[in-house]
Amino acid sequence: MKYILVTGGVISGIGKGIIASSVGTILKSCGLHVTAIKIDPYINIDAGTFSPYEHGEVFVLDDGGEVDLDLGNYERFLDIRLTRDNNLTTGKIYQSVINKERRGDYLGKTVQVVPHITDAIQEWVVKQAKISVDEDEAEPQVCVIELGGTVGDIESMPFIEAFRQFQFKVKRENFCNIHVSLVPQPSTTGEQKTKPTQNSVRELRGLGLSPDLVMCRCATPLENSVKEKISMFCHVEPTQVVCVQDVSTVYRVPLLLDEQGVVSYFCQRLNLPADMRPRKMLTKWKEMADRSDRLLEKVSIALVGKYTKLSDSYTSVVKALEHSALAVNHKLEVRYIDSADLEPAMLQEEPVKYHEAWQKLCSAEGVLVPGGFGVRGTEGKMLAINWARKPRAPFLGNMSSLLVLTDANSTEFNPDSLHPVVIDMPEHNPGQMGGTMRLGKRRTIFKNDNSVLKKLYGDVEYVDERHRHRFEVNTEFKHHFESKGLKFVGQDVEGERMEIIELEGHSYFVGVQYHPEFTSRPIKPSPPYFGLLLAAAGKLQSFLSKGCRLSPRDTYSDRSGSSSPEADISELRFPSL
Repeated sequence: MKYILVTGGVISGIGKGIIASSVGTILKSCGLHVTAIKIDPYINIDAGTFSPYEHGEVFVLDDGGEVDLDLGNYERFLDIRLTRDNNLTTGKIYQSVINKERRGDYLGKTVQVVPHITDAIQEWVVKQAKISVDEDEAEPQVCVIELGGTVGDIESMPFIEAFRQFQFKVKRENFCNIHVSLVPQPSTTGEQKTKPTQNSVRELRGLGLSPDLVMCRCATPLENSVKEKISMFCHVEPTQVVCVQDVSTVYRVPLLLDEQGVVSYFCQRLNLPADMRPRKMLTKWKEMADRSDRLLEKVSIALVGKYTKLSDSYTSVVKALEHSALAVNHKLEVRYIDSADLEPAMLQEEPVKYHEAWQKLCSAEGVLVPGGFGVRGTEGKMLAINWARKPRAPFLGNMSSLLVLTDANSTEFNPDSLHPVVIDMPEHNPGQMGGTMRLGKRRTIFKNDNSVLKKLYGDVEYVDERHRHRFEVNTEFKHHFESKGLKFVGQDVEGERMEIIELEGHSYFVGVQYHPEFTSRPIKPSPPYFGLLLAAAGKLQSFLSKGCRLSPRDTYSDRSGSSSPEADISELRFPSL
């Protein structure tokens, strides 16, 4: 097993997740099996109880693991399926060590950070690195490990120490370190400053890890003199200083790393059995990035949610929209609207903000209302959905928000409602926050052959999608929904839970109980999102009438057994425009 540790310095949120994903992508393009581990130094057991404003969205895995959003980057870039144990937190490590101590596993010894915590970290990484994440169930050959936060943080010290020891246990030829640092360029002088990187690398080396590659995040390409200066002060060759400048799309980052010889370096440094012949996978990435840059036609989607002040709160949602927009040959314009700004109370408090929000909504070509918990902003979501329903604007949203009765409500907002069309699920434990929702991959059976979503999924009998919710539609009110034209076209295996709802006679009005954005991929767009973008671009009816095939200008190639709405995804070809 080869281990690549990605650390970061100077500031957090520097792009370690995209860089780690891109490193994995270019190695996978060489025919290697790659897995990924994200380490978060916080004491929380997992990301499930976080507000999206803390660390961005909570990403959900097949096994129900609620994890950091960077695992979403890994899955999207590498097209793999990770498990909850691919996200390691301080809380998980300490909990496992304390449980061992309570059982008497340490035979009366004093339990300490070194060696017990550091050993537990190393054991976890070694064990998890062997777990298959590909459909062929092959054991991974390379494990990319991202250490969250910045070097020097008190909370990450045990992990740094663990990897200091780990590099000697697995031998030098099996371990290397990438350090991601910021090279700021003050507008006053326009000069690229290396001092933050020097200090960050010096601190890392003082803790016992010496970076093999220094990846510099910068606004513009690094000048040779700056590379040489970083090389001199950071104990690396100039060729080991990699420039990761701002690019038009994240799809260009793997190409950027490949152009600078990163694969060649890993092959030599880690003795990797990589295939260096022309690689189809990277060719497709380049075609995809080029196509993204060339798009001229725009399609606007109003994203009406509660956490719109931080775009990371909806990372997977926005990525799923981007994947679908690319597939229909349009440049995506996301209009973030705080749902509370659409409510009548805002008209009284800040009328300008209220009118701006409604103007954004009314001029958008499609409406998306993602899920969310709590009362705040719920009325605004309802108003947005009602607007999309009446003028027939394409809509995709969370099913729990589609209420049709005059006094309809959810027990989440009003436990005493006379018409509780949305109720607590049996699994939900109000007294315990973590992990008590309906989580992970569940099967949805299609009950209607005329369902638009069934056609978009490739006319399959069922789909497996990821869930994360505490509330569900009360089946006692099913007839009230259907009398208004809202048809339940998808249910769970037992037929007790309503999973998909569609409005008859509408261009595209779909509500789903699950979160289809978690399984969307750059070249495998999620069918519900794909349908929304097709409808917003005015192409849905044509697409359906042609047997779910795009025109040659937009097309993916031949059909396959993929759950994607279109095509032989593994050999996806984009046309020249």
